Amino acid sequence: MFLILQGHVGAVSAQTEFYDAPRSMLAGQPGTVVRQQPMDGAPLGAAAYRVLYRSTGLKDEPIFVSGIVIVPQGDPPVGGRPIVAWAHPTSGIIPRCAPSLAIFIFQQIQGLRSLVERGYVVAATDYPGLGTAGPHPYLVGESEARAVIDAVRVAGTMPGAGGGRRFAVWGHSQGGQAALSTGAVTKTYAPELTLIGVAAAAPATDLVALMNDDINSVGGKNITAMTLWSWHRVYGAAIDNIVDPLAIPVIDRLARECIEGPFDLIERQRTERPLEQHFLIVERPAQIEPWRSLLEKNTPGVLQPNIPVFLAQGTNDKIVNPDITRDYMNKLCAAGSNVRMVALPNIGHGRAAQASAIAAAAWMTDRFAAKTAPNDCSK
Repeated sequence: MFLILQGHVGAVSAQTEFYDAPRSMLAGQPGTVVRQQPMDGAPLGAAAYRVLYRSTGLKDEPIFVSGIVIVPQGDPPVGGRPIVAWAHPTSGIIPRCAPSLAIFIFQQIQGLRSLVERGYVVAATDYPGLGTAGPHPYLVGESEARAVIDAVRVAGTMPGAGGGRRFAVWGHSQGGQAALSTGAVTKTYAPELTLIGVAAAAPATDLVALMNDDINSVGGKNITAMTLWSWHRVYGAAIDNIVDPLAIPVIDRLARECIEGPFDLIERQRTERPLEQHFLIVERPAQIEPWRSLLEKNTPGVLQPNIPVFLAQGTNDKIVNPDITRDYMNKLCAAGSNVRMVALPNIGHGRAAQASAIAAAAWMTDRFAAKTAPNDCSK
């Protein structure tokens, strides 16, 4: 019997009227604004805008994506302000989980105050299907990357940005995967932009290992459940051969919960508890097709060697194994990349971006200044 996760298999409605524009407004180039809305609360008196913009879906179709752009005070320099794209970690997989709807969004963008202080525009995409109509292509690298890049295009056109086209991308966890995926596709998707560096904290770099190795942990079950729910809808991937039917209602409940802070994680742990008894009917789900091929497809590859990379990894991370991040660094090094690796002693997965944000901001500042990128590959 073909199992269907409960709820709507097709689109999930946009969260509010702001995010729900008529299809006639899709006409236009990717990375152009459909509508914008001022927001209060940005640090250092910066202007902030909730934005709805045009992007490109996985079938090369035009789509709407939402996000936030923060612009520092004052006149921009000649050539425009540098732009930092923030790629957010897992916030959920349904429209109401969009970070642009979060109460503490400006606190969630790690290093925001430091970036604004340095005069950078910050572009924070929600990714497709968060805010806008779903489903959200969770951990789908190309989807994330296109949304990040088009948010950068939008950011350069905002009042006070000055038309800047040089950018860095900085992300955590899911956002680390998004940042690396952005590094892989920018040259072909947006040749008019100049990517000066990729910074990633605890990035998801080996999705096969992530699913196989983490399946016995609470966090791993959460990630796997969200991936199954999303990819069942996005790719039409059948789940009959890996999911226990008793787990379906629990996966659906997890899909409806958002992650904004520590209390949300505690609530998700309660929701997840039944999966400890009934979840998957195979020990290594990532070995089963079509899941293995999809996981491999969305695992970031090496980048062009002219793109410097900053990696940060907590030594106590129970979600992303530090050895996997080190292995990814070694692949980058073998391909000729300059890689800065920052080890974070006694830091787990959730705090990796917070603990490395100042170092990441300083590293990006040096890249914007065209200084020689540091290289830890020989260490």
